[in-house]
Amino acid sequence: MPHEAISIFDMFKIGVGPSSSHTLGPWRAAQLFTARLAELKLLGQVASLQVLLYGSLAKTGKGHGTDIAVQLGLSGQDPETFAVDQIDSYIHTIALKNKINLGGRREVSFNPDEDIVFLMKESLPFHPNALTFSASLLNGEAHRETYYSIGGGFVKQEGGEVVHRDEVQLPFPINTASDLLHWCMKGLSIYEVVMENENAWRPEEETRGRILRIYEVIKECVYRGCGESGVLPGGLNVKRRAAALNKRLLQGRTYRDYASWVEAIKEGGAAFNYILDWVSCWALSVNEVNASFGRVVTAPTNGAAGVIPAVLLYFIVFCEGDSEDNVIRFMLTASEIGSLFKKGATISAAMGGCQAEIGVSSAMAAAALTEVMGGTQKQALMAAEIAMEHHLGLTCDPIKGLVQIPCIERNTMGAIKAITASQLALQSTPDFAKVSLDAVIKTMWNTAIDMNQKYKETSEGGLAINIPLGLKEC
Repeated sequence: MPHEAISIFDMFKIGVGPSSSHTLGPWRAAQLFTARLAELKLLGQVASLQVLLYGSLAKTGKGHGTDIAVQLGLSGQDPETFAVDQIDSYIHTIALKNKINLGGRREVSFNPDEDIVFLMKESLPFHPNALTFSASLLNGEAHRETYYSIGGGFVKQEGGEVVHRDEVQLPFPINTASDLLHWCMKGLSIYEVVMENENAWRPEEETRGRILRIYEVIKECVYRGCGESGVLPGGLNVKRRAAALNKRLLQGRTYRDYASWVEAIKEGGAAFNYILDWVSCWALSVNEVNASFGRVVTAPTNGAAGVIPAVLLYFIVFCEGDSEDNVIRFMLTASEIGSLFKKGATISAAMGGCQAEIGVSSAMAAAALTEVMGGTQKQALMAAEIAMEHHLGLTCDPIKGLVQIPCIERNTMGAIKAITASQLALQSTPDFAKVSLDAVIKTMWNTAIDMNQKYKETSEGGLAINIPLGLKEC
């Protein structure tokens, strides 16, 4: 079996919420389409555009902002750098003018209400998250391309490979947890194996710098969410809770910036309930920012973006783990566990339900926490297995297609389960474990295949259809 090369920066991407598969992926696909038009020297020949959304992208695309994402991508904007507070005004201008500045280089006719088509009853066979771009040219011809958003911001063009980066020959090729353990048995920690592989793409100092940049975005996201109150967009009237919880936990202690905020948190002590509440607060914070079209880091997806930040901050704040080396080791280890699930199963809720998002993120965080807490490689893999084992079968049934209920709270549960899984693994002897990580990954994939399609991010089953009539406030 060929070994797929996946980098840490494929698993952790800086982007805009609320969904990596429904927002970030379509945004990237739109960028790729406009780049393709430019490459073929067709950009100047485009008269009008149409975007067709299929399957899950159609059914929950409005709630996930897929229509917004494709407009921004077609306009040449980048999710890593676009000012999120300008999204509403930018989209309003497109609708007002009925024109879009394609690739930032050519203004063409475009009516979002008519030219973004939600095909609710149509799906393409390769993946539920499919979209087709069709450019009508001045000569009467059309240029069409289809892309699939396969989870975590990964994009695959029809008939092509997954679009992410140049392939390389890795010193430690890995497809399974057994492969990873094989290389670790040569005396390397998991994060050391991952760093050696990353060195095949770029110098180590560059990798370290990019990881720390991702960490800065995580900190900014958590800190921002803990200071913003109000109601989340989308019509469910879900109240933001992180800011109120942050204020209540601090009990009047003041702060002026992120560093002094962390010190104020530490002053509150280390009681079990206090720590538990902070872990929940941090997870809520990230996913409330995500639900508000804020800037987050896929971990490995947007919908599950709060688990790893919450567990990482738990380690930094309450386990005295505050160092750049610890952050880098944590993130490297987490990324490798995520890549194992992507290779052996899926990280797309539209393919596997929420077990593929919250379950995977919990497994990533559990392994990473175990490694930085001094656990062995086998204990880290055991922690990942425990975390996923207790997320198997978790469905994705977002109410109204929004990444809010039950998605936001599920991040708190995933974070707590990750910490518990790590604690169990650290107190166990993995040589006698009955279940391997590879077995759990296989089981997760089998469960995904068997799961009814209505529980795979379609909003056609579960909580999405069983909420009380007349729901006004959450």
